[in-house]
Amino acid sequence: MPKASSELTISRKNEIVDACRQLYQTRSFREITIKDIGAVTSFTRTSIYNYFQTKEEIFLAMLQQEYDLWCKELQIILETNSQMDADAFADALAKSLEHRPSLLKLISMNHFDMEENSRQEQLNEFKKSYGKTLDMISACLTKFFPQMDKTQIQHFIYIFFPFLFGIYPYTTITQKQINAMQYANINFAYQSIYEITKQCIRAIL
Repeated sequence: MPKASSELTISRKNEIVDACRQLYQTRSFREITIKDIGAVTSFTRTSIYNYFQTKEEIFLAMLQQEYDLWCKELQIILETNSQMDADAFADALAKSLEHRPSLLKLISMNHFDMEENSRQEQLNEFKKSYGKTLDMISACLTKFFPQMDKTQIQHFIYIFFPFLFGIYPYTTITQKQINAMQYANINFAYQSIYEITKQCIRAIL
């Protein structure tokens, strides 16, 4: 594919994803349609299908962007620190996720649907971005905690990444949920993305 054509395709895909991101700020995954996305872009619904076959593919592309942005923050942590203790690393990693509420919302609510209803090539590209994030976390652990062996680093990954799926539901509470918990006599103490993430990382380390 010629460079100009490739750049135009990327630009149009980004416009579609940005429109979806805009809608996702105020609507749920279920409420957003391809028609809605087309209404926020310069594309018709039919034109969008030239770039994405399903709504889930658009959301998966948005999630891929979120992982790429998070990976850049992790790389900054890796490259700008010669050493970090457990508290400093937990602080930095928690702050990096505090900047990515859309990432946490997407993986907690729509992850399976996005992967299941996307073409293989779209899923392959997403997994490359996801894999880079895993590698960056592993690189940070290797650098800042040289006493950790490969098994311990893998142990951290297997605990921390599944934990990410639960951050958004625990830190984004609606009044309806509060009312239900009060009715059920559930003691709930609100924690921010930063607070709950830092505590988890410190506990693992």
